[in-house]
Amino acid sequence: MSRVVILAEKPSQAKAYAEAFSVKNKTKTSIELNSCSTFPNGATITWGIGHLVELKQPEEYNQEWKKWSLSSLPILPGQYEFKIVYGKSEQFNAVKKLFKEADTIINSCDIDREGANIFNSILNLTGVKNKQIKRLWINSLEVDEVRKGFANLHDNQKDLLLYNEAKTRQIADWLVGMNGSRLYTLLLQQKGLKDSLAIGRVQSPTVYLIYQRQLEIENFKPKPFYEIEGDFTVANGNYRGRAKVKSEKKEEVQAILNQHHISGQNEGFVKSITKNEKRTKSPKLHSLSTLQASANKKWKTSPANVLKTMQSLYEKKLVTYPRTDTQFITENEYNYLVSNVENYQKIVGQQFDYSKVPNKRYVDGSKVQEHYAIIPTKTIPSESTLQDLTGDEKNIYFEVLRTTLGMFHSDYICEETKVVTDVKNLEFETTGNIEISKGWKELFKNDEKNENQTKNEGSQALPVFQKNERVVSVVKLKEGTTTAPKPYTEGELISMMKTCGKLVENEEEMEILKEVEGLGTEATRSGIIETIKKHGYIEVKKNMVSVTEKGKILCQSIEGNLLSSPSMTAKWEGYLHKIGSGEGSQDVFLSNIEKFLTNLINEVPGKLNSDSINNGIETVQKADEIGQCPKCKKGSIVHRKTFYSCTTYKDGCKFLIPGTFLGKSISTSNAQKLLNGKKTGLIKGLKGKSGKEFDAYLKLNQVGKIEFEFNNQKFFSQKK
Repeated sequence: MSRVVILAEKPSQAKAYAEAFSVKNKTKTSIELNSCSTFPNGATITWGIGHLVELKQPEEYNQEWKKWSLSSLPILPGQYEFKIVYGKSEQFNAVKKLFKEADTIINSCDIDREGANIFNSILNLTGVKNKQIKRLWINSLEVDEVRKGFANLHDNQKDLLLYNEAKTRQIADWLVGMNGSRLYTLLLQQKGLKDSLAIGRVQSPTVYLIYQRQLEIENFKPKPFYEIEGDFTVANGNYRGRAKVKSEKKEEVQAILNQHHISGQNEGFVKSITKNEKRTKSPKLHSLSTLQASANKKWKTSPANVLKTMQSLYEKKLVTYPRTDTQFITENEYNYLVSNVENYQKIVGQQFDYSKVPNKRYVDGSKVQEHYAIIPTKTIPSESTLQDLTGDEKNIYFEVLRTTLGMFHSDYICEETKVVTDVKNLEFETTGNIEISKGWKELFKNDEKNENQTKNEGSQALPVFQKNERVVSVVKLKEGTTTAPKPYTEGELISMMKTCGKLVENEEEMEILKEVEGLGTEATRSGIIETIKKHGYIEVKKNMVSVTEKGKILCQSIEGNLLSSPSMTAKWEGYLHKIGSGEGSQDVFLSNIEKFLTNLINEVPGKLNSDSINNGIETVQKADEIGQCPKCKKGSIVHRKTFYSCTTYKDGCKFLIPGTFLGKSISTSNAQKLLNGKKTGLIKGLKGKSGKEFDAYLKLNQVGKIEFEFNNQKFFSQKK
């Protein structure tokens, strides 16, 4: 009897697979399926919880690497080993047992490089060998797509190459993170930084690119410029035009007016009227990054939340696979979409005539590799299903649905009118648009931002007039001012990371970055943004991104080496793709990473002596200060990881306030109250020596020790 075990990436994915078949039994760690035509002897579905295994920490190779020290760098284990992720042993052991009992194991993790990594790293750590391995390859969790996918399994050869590529990159990222983070943290701590810095191949250049934009804004000096503008009156109304004149020198523009003897009110005439019909096709279908950018622009939804929402809609079988970098579909997807157009129209409440002929702008199988664009599935949600969606889910689902319907809708059509007005032989140009057919824009008519954008395309409503008609003009010299670049929004960070190749000077690296679509992947970019927020390198306020003082220290420290540039990703990806195609060697790649780290360790100490870094550290220190030291009266109290202590501790001041006292955390605000001679708020659940809990206020006495206050009665606490 052939025993089949299916490994899903996560429990929700396993549940979706099980819904396509008849379930015999469920346990905490697996789902057993009844026999069917696809699985004559039944099958068992089990799952990871994302990653069940991870690379070991440095101290698990060598105990001396546990302590951070410059003398221990570089950390190069040579052989890289994996371990079970903390807290996931039960699920891993269940998977291992099922793998041992199986004859065939089906890799049903996500169909990308990370999915390949998750499956194969789990399989390798189980030690299970000599099993038939098959690969499920689907883009939708709908029942019929799941059944079709399991009936047409792939072999695992392509996945093994992807795994080798993913594992190599994982190890290389580990090496850069472990060595780079320790190197920069220790060197900057010698200069007085109290915090630690996390270094990463993708996160560090991402922060640096944001920093560069911030410098552009900070260093921007507005400059005046001068133009010539005319207000024109004809028999049927008014319009405005502008001469093709622009200069930073006012006198140059005034000289042109003088040359044409123009001042105040003048007569002119309509020299030419040119009308053209303009057609605009609907936007391309969404990839994850275009969806993230669009949602952030329209609703200020963070990229991470868009991915989370898309994953939820995917698991509800309403949209196709979220982590796609493609904006095209094949004719297979088009066929089911066209058969459901009327159902989709009912959902959005808009009927329109539509073409059934696929358009290469959207339907092109040659441009679809692992995944196709994000589109709605065949599942038509009921009214109650739609009502049960969260606000974010509704926004994202309808964005996907309307964008897909746009493919079937007619073009947006407007008549563009270009007018040239002559005033004493000086020509003024005017452009106006008249909407003829809203077309696909009907689908987005409730989208306020889309409407605003349409109104601000530089056109104006024009009165009716004729060629050679007499015009009364009021011409004036107009002063304007150049404006600074705007800060990135979170959505623009996704686009910036994707297109950062254009910022690289080396043509070969530029092409590689264009091919691999920049920093990170569709699946990881939003996570990288969340990581650099968590590390305190950037802040997001009102959807605008800025670099913090800590982020500036990072950027000034890595300036000038590969850690600050997307070029590092270009160099990596160029060779990683060779590994993924079977042409490259993991050993060669990791050997080059080791050489890079050795050079970094030798060169960086001499490059961290700038005034800007020292000033940045001082600024961060001041920001961390919560008050004056009550003991030495010279230093300041700063919040370190597990306690509050004096900045003059190296000179002998031993004053400190514990971060945790009798089992309860001391917040920064309560620590400030203690320093100011005030009592804290009531702290509940303090644990005494006996283990009994009690509530009390805390206060510092004259010798700097903590005492309790109960109903205005005090007694001294011997513990700190």
